[in-house]
Amino acid sequence: MHSPSLMIEKIIHAPIEQVYRAFTNSTAYREWMCDVCIADPRPLGRLYFGWNGPFYAAGEFTQVELNRLVAFTWQGRGEPAPTWVKVMLNPAEDGTSLRLEHGGLGEGEAWESTRQTFQRSWESGLENLASVLETGRDLRIVNKPMLGVYLDAFDPEIARRIGVPVTQGARLGGVLDGLGAQQAGLQENDVIVRLNGRVIRDVGDLGAALQPARAGDEVEVDYYRKAEQRTARFKLAGRPIPEIPPTAADLSEDVEQIYGDIKPTLEALFQGVSEAQAGHQPAENEWSAKEVLAHLIHTERGLQNAIAEAVGSAEAHYDQYAGNWNGRNHATLSAMPSLPALLHEYRILMDETVVLFAELPPEFVSRKSSYWRLVFNSMQLASHFNSHALQIKAALESAPAIYR
Repeated sequence: MHSPSLMIEKIIHAPIEQVYRAFTNSTAYREWMCDVCIADPRPLGRLYFGWNGPFYAAGEFTQVELNRLVAFTWQGRGEPAPTWVKVMLNPAEDGTSLRLEHGGLGEGEAWESTRQTFQRSWESGLENLASVLETGRDLRIVNKPMLGVYLDAFDPEIARRIGVPVTQGARLGGVLDGLGAQQAGLQENDVIVRLNGRVIRDVGDLGAALQPARAGDEVEVDYYRKAEQRTARFKLAGRPIPEIPPTAADLSEDVEQIYGDIKPTLEALFQGVSEAQAGHQPAENEWSAKEVLAHLIHTERGLQNAIAEAVGSAEAHYDQYAGNWNGRNHATLSAMPSLPALLHEYRILMDETVVLFAELPPEFVSRKSSYWRLVFNSMQLASHFNSHALQIKAALESAPAIYR
């Protein structure tokens, strides 16, 4: 016979202020628990959680006492009835004592299944909370396997252009050298429509399908290459985790080195390239080299915004990937039509980003959950640039000889 509530206790070796933040801040919730969150931490303030996939939960805060107590109602999709959660915090030697109670549970077969799900989810969630607060490492990322692909926008117009007979799926922008997808023969513009029999309608479905998988698992992928449907089987790779620089100054130096490798590659790509060649579009709705440069400029600006949002614990969240609107590229090219102007802007933005990382405040760096996630995402800069460098090269090579 179960008690009406389930109870979990845990010692977390982190300041009580950071543990309290983890239960009251939208960005903090995303750092350890969910993919989407809206949190207004005051009595009757709304609370919403979402995950990649169909499950979500909502409620409202009922009690909020600074660094001591957080309580809220909970109603998850498909659950028998609303329940409640209470999180009690107390100082402990070298950290925080946390006690979580999930109550209002009923009896019967449906409730037994729900109880088991709650128990399993809170135990794994609090394990991850301890990890992100104590070390910064998000176990959802550390333990997540890799298909070894870059993903790109997909819509009916792109489907028509690349010749696939479907308008839903996950389109590949490229593959990573040496990993499973490349070894199985997948390539740019392939569109994944099933993974292990699960229908893939978009990037979110792909993430949800991979969630229970681990490195070394074998997956079966159904995909389209133009009008032909194909199937591939391959093993998932482990995810390389970059070394996290201990200080903002160290991080800034590492990013400067990344840009130090990018800049000469950029110079070599455009050495001797004419304005006409750089502006040539390989095909309808395919980017010219100048348009790719404009996109890289936008990416750098977006990174700077993301850094500022992370420091302020108020980051934006988007329900889906909005794609790369070419009108934005055109606006940038209107303001900076020449190749030298675009290259200058991109270099200036890279220099600015290096300084911005150096300016990260000590209190942010000491918040390991936020700092680790920012660093992890920032270490993808080189791979993002390299994928677009190939795109630039292909666009330049497609230009008529008269443009060169």
